Amino acid sequence: MEIKTYLSERKQIVDQALQEMMLTPEGPFADHIEAMRYSLFVGGKRVRPILCLAAAEAVGVADQQADLLPVACALECIHTYSLIHDDLPAMDDDDLRRGKPTNHTIFGEAAAILAGDGLLTWAFDLLSDTTQGNIPAETRLAIIKKIATASGPLGMVGGQALDIATENSEYPFSTLQTIHRHKTGALITCSVEVGALGAGASNRQLQQLKTFGDNIGLAFQIVDDLLDETSTTEQLGKAAGADASRGKATYPAYFGIEQTRVKAKEATDRAVQALEEFDHRADPLRSLAEYIFTRSY
Repeated sequence: MEIKTYLSERKQIVDQALQEMMLTPEGPFADHIEAMRYSLFVGGKRVRPILCLAAAEAVGVADQQADLLPVACALECIHTYSLIHDDLPAMDDDDLRRGKPTNHTIFGEAAAILAGDGLLTWAFDLLSDTTQGNIPAETRLAIIKKIATASGPLGMVGGQALDIATENSEYPFSTLQTIHRHKTGALITCSVEVGALGAGASNRQLQQLKTFGDNIGLAFQIVDDLLDETSTTEQLGKAAGADASRGKATYPAYFGIEQTRVKAKEATDRAVQALEEFDHRADPLRSLAEYIFTRSY
């Protein structure tokens, strides 16, 4: 299947599941829920939930993907919460996200903070709901633990904190690697791992898929660094050149544009190599790796 068709079909599946599972804006909390839904449904490619489903497919249980939809939806809720908070004036202070006004510009800062909080906690409501998806209790607990770690102070949140703390300062390349590995890479790697976990992957398969996830997470952020310097605001759907204006170190700042492209390709190649022992059912993951490398927004 051509990757754009695959992404479109899986996105529709995830979007439908999100519509069915997400709270409706009614009752005393209607305004709060509306703010949550605004950012969740304003756009997005659903890369993380699709990676979760594709990992399950690679292990060979595509027929069980429906059981993993609550997990996939929870991953998208966590990712969306991180974007809402990332855009806040106290963080990156962005007015555009996915080509639309950011949450705080529509609903105000306090409501945006609470919308992010709501999405984060709602994600764990979904994950722990035993009526959602036929996942064994022990596996469900392992998935919750992995997502909590990837999202928290030793994962995405920690990476964001370090990213802010190092703005307008000089620091070694190893620190940039730490920021990228946690701020962006942790949830991407986790998305692959929990899909495999839910599908009953072996320990060897889990390790190979973790290696895949680590490398596409790195490639994703390197390409983000490139696009921030080489694309327009219209192309990105958010402010271009924002990293440089905030004094953030990036791969192009260390290596230049062309060498950064080489490093993104190397990470992509390592990701694909990690799938050597998988059969054709891992082809969507292979194509996703190439898509992440070649994307233009």
